[in-house]
Amino acid sequence: MTGNNATQRMIIRNVRLFDGVADQPQDNVDVLTEGSHVVAVSTSPVAGDASDGVVEIDGKGKFLMPGLSDAHVHLMGNANSMVDFLQGPTGSLYGNTIAEAKRMLLRGFTTVRDMGGDTAPVKGLIDRGVFEGPRIFPSQAMISQTSGHADFAFVYDVPEEFGGKPSRTEDIHFTRIADGVPRVLAAVREQLRMGASQIKLTLGGGAASMYDPLNTLQYTSDEIKAAVQAATDYGTYVATHVYTPAGIARAIDAGVKSIEHGHLADEATIHLIADNQIWLSMQPFAEDDHHYPDPVRAGKNAEICHGTDQVYAWAKKYGVKTAWGTDLLLEPQSAPRQSVMAARLGEFYTNVEALKMLTSGNASLFELAGERNTYRGGKLGVIAEGAWADMILVDGDPIKDISLIADPDANFQLIVKNGQIVKNTL
Repeated sequence: MTGNNATQRMIIRNVRLFDGVADQPQDNVDVLTEGSHVVAVSTSPVAGDASDGVVEIDGKGKFLMPGLSDAHVHLMGNANSMVDFLQGPTGSLYGNTIAEAKRMLLRGFTTVRDMGGDTAPVKGLIDRGVFEGPRIFPSQAMISQTSGHADFAFVYDVPEEFGGKPSRTEDIHFTRIADGVPRVLAAVREQLRMGASQIKLTLGGGAASMYDPLNTLQYTSDEIKAAVQAATDYGTYVATHVYTPAGIARAIDAGVKSIEHGHLADEATIHLIADNQIWLSMQPFAEDDHHYPDPVRAGKNAEICHGTDQVYAWAKKYGVKTAWGTDLLLEPQSAPRQSVMAARLGEFYTNVEALKMLTSGNASLFELAGERNTYRGGKLGVIAEGAWADMILVDGDPIKDISLIADPDANFQLIVKNGQIVKNTL
């Protein structure tokens, strides 16, 4: 992280600390930051005052927690509609993305894993302090087979394999169509060259896509294994969009490390995920999180949502490593639902379990990026010595009432990212 205006020293005094790990918060805690990191967490008063150039903030006994994280965002997709993608100027796409990045930060999301979109340049600008936004783990373009989940070409377009041109969503690096082992290898390496910290493959049907029923199997085992090998050679991993038992089994067999979604899995498949220590990156979808103009895609969305409760229950039963994300896409007006969906996690887990997943839990998944993790100079998702100074002061106790995080404008009184005060209404 190279943000260039971090507060030199700051003390947040007298807070009720949830550190992202412990089940019980600790009262009367002082947190000291220097530059971009936390350097002390103490129940004894930390020395320092304004005469020493220290910024002091009286937490007034309020709830201090690590910044929130989202393991499955589409920053560019969240900020732009399909009409924007197909007809809008490229500059507007990036402008909308940068604006949404700041709004996301003001919702308390200090770290996100982007699962499809040209966000590496945006990440670089944010990390340098040019714009405000969360830390980003970019996947760059979603890689898909022809007629797969990330094929947004028109039905009459000739595939590139047969001499056609890349679609508009490929031109803006939102998607990449690649068929066959050589092209899959090239597509993975292209995203790594562009700054991806992990690779996103689409291995089955989805609600937002036009050509693929949910039960389809996408990419052969050889193609998936090639992608995994290329990512592994770069020190990182492959995450896959997939819902069904057959697709998940194929992904696990090929060496994929993170299943994105999985809402149509059966119990045996969730048990298989647990046995193989694979991550399940789920979203607590409700049908009205997304809106589709045709009955086919609306029907796919309903089917996906109806699997949510059971899959969460099985994941808890078998101790699956579960991450949380939103996957909001192509409806900019729905972007604020990110906060609502974070609070909704409390319908499936205890409040403290949900808060852990939203902080240190997601961070453990992000760490799979290894050397491609540009934030490995500190811990994410925790408030501890040596951690990145990413914190939220909440007016109220989310362990008692997790709905507080659904309204960040009203309830997040202080947001700190990288040691810099982003919001302060104390």
